[in-house]
Amino acid sequence: MAAISTQVLICGAGPAGLALAVELGTRGVKCIVVERNDRVGYAPRAKTTHTRTREHFRRWGIAEDLAAMAPFGVDYPSNIQFVTRLGGFPLATIENAFNCAPERNEFYAEHAQWVPQYRVEEVLRRRAESLPSVQVLFEHEFLEAEQDKDGVTCRVRAAGADNVLRCDYLVGADGARSAIRDLIGAQMEGRYGLAHAYNIVFRAPGLSRLHKHGPGIMYWQINADVPSVIGPMDKDDLWYFMRGRVEGLTELDKLSAAELIQRSMGLDTPIEILSTDEWAASEFIADKYSEGRIFLIGDACHLHPPVGGYGMNMGIGDSVDLGWKMAAVLHGWGGQGLLKSYEQERRQVHRFVIDAALSNHATLSLHDAMSPTLEADSDEGAALRAQVGALLAEGRAQEFRSLGVMLGASYDDSPIMAEEGGAPARDPAMRTYEPTARPGARAPHAWLDDGRSLYDVFGEGFTLIGFERAGDAELQRAEADAHGLGIPLKTIRITDARIAALYERSLVLIRPDQHVAWRGDVWPGAEILLLASGRAAVEARQAVTPKSAVVR
Repeated sequence: MAAISTQVLICGAGPAGLALAVELGTRGVKCIVVERNDRVGYAPRAKTTHTRTREHFRRWGIAEDLAAMAPFGVDYPSNIQFVTRLGGFPLATIENAFNCAPERNEFYAEHAQWVPQYRVEEVLRRRAESLPSVQVLFEHEFLEAEQDKDGVTCRVRAAGADNVLRCDYLVGADGARSAIRDLIGAQMEGRYGLAHAYNIVFRAPGLSRLHKHGPGIMYWQINADVPSVIGPMDKDDLWYFMRGRVEGLTELDKLSAAELIQRSMGLDTPIEILSTDEWAASEFIADKYSEGRIFLIGDACHLHPPVGGYGMNMGIGDSVDLGWKMAAVLHGWGGQGLLKSYEQERRQVHRFVIDAALSNHATLSLHDAMSPTLEADSDEGAALRAQVGALLAEGRAQEFRSLGVMLGASYDDSPIMAEEGGAPARDPAMRTYEPTARPGARAPHAWLDDGRSLYDVFGEGFTLIGFERAGDAELQRAEADAHGLGIPLKTIRITDARIAALYERSLVLIRPDQHVAWRGDVWPGAEILLLASGRAAVEARQAVTPKSAVVR
């Protein structure tokens, strides 16, 4: 049987796998995505697409496509409502959770968005399938693979027939039960079962008009009877319901699920149960992310507690990091140091984000606020509700105001970044974001005078920003070095003093993923391009470190 040939085979067509296909496909890399399922369903999964993820969507040309998928309109308020019950008393409100409001913000190019994961997958799938170098094959099951020094030979089954595929690289985006992870012998290390809960998706016609709490994306129902979270999920009156698992109750049938939801809300309204399932909050990181030509991304190598909505977004971040590096290697201008840096860069981000999720998980248990008095229509009840509301608004804020997590994650110790002394300052609560142009950080965002995002003028490869103090000769030297090495580099001039103040140097080198690779006042020569493209030894980091580095 003749083998089908491609450059990259991606196992799994969830958000991480499809995002990798888009990242590779927009860079002209041939890839095939295989998925054993058809991905059809109502499973709630993720519902928050964070700011950083939508910045990637902007670069891929699909941010507006995702905005059009917003089930209640992109300007629907992303408020978190704390209530005793949907039909009960209000407690507190956190407005504009996750920064979903569509107004322009200096910190980012794209706002976050409340949209079901299956809509995100649809937008990614359409973009992937529009790319001539990408194939997406559903109902194709990965069976086995064997690698050698030149590539990987894989066997995939479809419609009862086995097919052989030959690829340069194999990527496992096949989720928490990853077959690719088993193939390379990676082990997940961490803790299982930090919490258990039921997920229920249901239809309730007119439910949004039956309560008095105003619009929101989550309604935390705080009561001693059925503490839970409920919220609108999609058009056609689709809602989700999450409740912690009750001891002795291991399965919910549709009748008992409907009765549970009605009791929790304190509203007697018709409910149609569409799906029920159970999940466990865990924290795991694989002990290795790759072996030879085989790599892991997304849930295949890290699992997060769901609080904060980081999991899907981190998987897409993995795809971006691995994707541009893999494309660079396949196109011949990137060295093997790029692929080696994937785990080194992403592991520190995964640990940072998991710590944030664990912190969210630990803040203010709902049980602390449960008392029958909370629902009493009395002065005592009102006083307790005011007290509990204040505690909830403060205690849960870091989960819903998380720019410090989504924009502040940095590749501080990357072997392909220039070194700069000192440690970056971070908000311990991870709520606030402080822009920095230190090597490793996401490039500080700004809006240009013509209304474009600064990111819109970056190139597909590396970008060298020359601020007003940088001489033309410095930019010309950089262009000549890049041309000689065959490394794609776009040079741009920025004369806005406001933006220059964010970057603090005359010259700043930006990677294809919008992270800072180096900054200084004098172009250090080809060495920095060799380092940032994975073609130089780790020792070269010292050679391109600015001697007058300013520590923020």
